[in-house]
Amino acid sequence: MTTHRSDQVASGTLPLEGVRVISLEHAIAAPFCSRQLADLGAEVIKIERPGTGDFARQYDSRTRGLASHFVWTNRGKKSLTLDVKAPEGIEVLFDLLSDADVLIQNLAPGASARLGLSFEGLCERFPRLIVCDISGYGSNGPYTDKKAYDLLIQSEAGLLSQTGTSDTPVKAGVSISDIAAGMYAYSNILAALLARGRSGQGSHIDVSMLESTIEWMGYPLYYAFDGAEPPPRAGASHSTIYPYGPFPAGDGRSVMLGLQNEREWTLFCEHVLGRPALIDDVRFATNAARSEARQALDGVIDEVFSTLSADDIVVRLDHAGIANARVNEMADVWAHPQLTARDRWREVASPVGPLPALLPPGQGRAFNTPMGAIPALGEHTREILASLGHDDTTIAGWREKGVV
Repeated sequence: MTTHRSDQVASGTLPLEGVRVISLEHAIAAPFCSRQLADLGAEVIKIERPGTGDFARQYDSRTRGLASHFVWTNRGKKSLTLDVKAPEGIEVLFDLLSDADVLIQNLAPGASARLGLSFEGLCERFPRLIVCDISGYGSNGPYTDKKAYDLLIQSEAGLLSQTGTSDTPVKAGVSISDIAAGMYAYSNILAALLARGRSGQGSHIDVSMLESTIEWMGYPLYYAFDGAEPPPRAGASHSTIYPYGPFPAGDGRSVMLGLQNEREWTLFCEHVLGRPALIDDVRFATNAARSEARQALDGVIDEVFSTLSADDIVVRLDHAGIANARVNEMADVWAHPQLTARDRWREVASPVGPLPALLPPGQGRAFNTPMGAIPALGEHTREILASLGHDDTTIAGWREKGVV
């Protein structure tokens, strides 16, 4: 893996330059959202609990002493430690909001309203402010006050009914419900900024992890429409298309492959399996038939693949124009030749020194992503408070009281 230092000065104006975001955030969904905004040039002030900060800082210490989740979701932000329950703390927050464009929060259910941070409580005082609430279940309904974590939402949204084997449901290996909510919050904030540019008015965004995840469940939902049988859990294979999934090679590795139509089935039989007679075998005549006869087809594929290495199989698949992929481990991903060829790695500063970070997907040429530093807890507290007119004596007193 080759990394390059992040460009300190972007070429051209950054899309969100001049936009100030205040985020009362922890864990993944809100931090992932605000990191995308920081990558586009927004000033993101991350408000953290004095002493401990975002609890995701303590999830692990796998990235040279820093937590892997925190490194991933928090570059490019300013860290302000602030007890927003203290009278002095909430006043500082309101001072910040007077010059802010966006407020993001994913506090516990009801917490922001108790602090006077609901959209209804803020819109008259700050009419241009965009307020984005991220929660497990949304701002109303019978589940509003229910605690929500990623695995629980995956379960509630039906995702676990589609992942794993016929015997055992398995969660997605990444925080997919948090990521979904964070990305919908991000895209809705961009839309709200555009709308405000026309109307001059702020707006309220209410993003739930449940709805974000269920939106991504569209295929199995409609497959099971009107009481129909849902797709079965099929492990790493596709539940309704076959062959589509991982297949073992003779060298102990696996190859992922997928066929989408009858033309590809013909090519697969001729050029990969070397069994053209299978093309007219009635057991495998259609995708539905092949999916039904998986066990028999597995036996044929395994017989051929067991004599080949994974590399040999990939060569045959590529020659036949059949989609395929290696079943990579994390070490393989760090060293992925496609990322290197496309120059996707950069270095970002952190409290433990430079760390590699992937450029955001979809990067164009209009500007260079700033790829800012990962902040230490409270690193920017004095700077931010001083910008609001508070002197060192006041700040020191607040530190002593635990306000900052």
